[in-house]
Amino acid sequence: MAEQAQYEELVRQFSAFGAVKREMGRTLPSDCPAGSAAVLTLLARHGEMRMSRLAELLAVDMSVTSRHVAHVAERGWIERSPDPADKRSRILLLTPAGEDRVREMSRRTTQLLAERLSDWTDDEVAQLTRLMTRLRASFDDCRTPAITQ
Repeated sequence: MAEQAQYEELVRQFSAFGAVKREMGRTLPSDCPAGSAAVLTLLARHGEMRMSRLAELLAVDMSVTSRHVAHVAERGWIERSPDPADKRSRILLLTPAGEDRVREMSRRTTQLLAERLSDWTDDEVAQLTRLMTRLRASFDDCRTPAITQ
């Protein structure tokens, strides 16, 4: 197990990582803010889904999800169709224009990372990817251990 000082440094690095996220966010098209980009990305990754599932994946309230969905639907990037199993619910799916938008966002962020990490080796990039995947999985369990002091 890591020492307390290592966890404290990790907290500082997470805080500083906000600058990386902000720069990546600046690569998004002006008509596609981060919340809308997240909706499109999740639909591209997971396929069609109900709004409730999208809210769960976004880890935000349904009202916030509804605003993001309305934004992308107004631009023709997703369709909302009745759920055959429950006519009160809607199934969300990407349109071809939405798929194009996802590809464009991916191209932009991939280009930014390639530029910023150009002095990294392939092995270093692969190691970072593995470690970030492992870190995210540690939080995906939704376990909330008691905090002791």
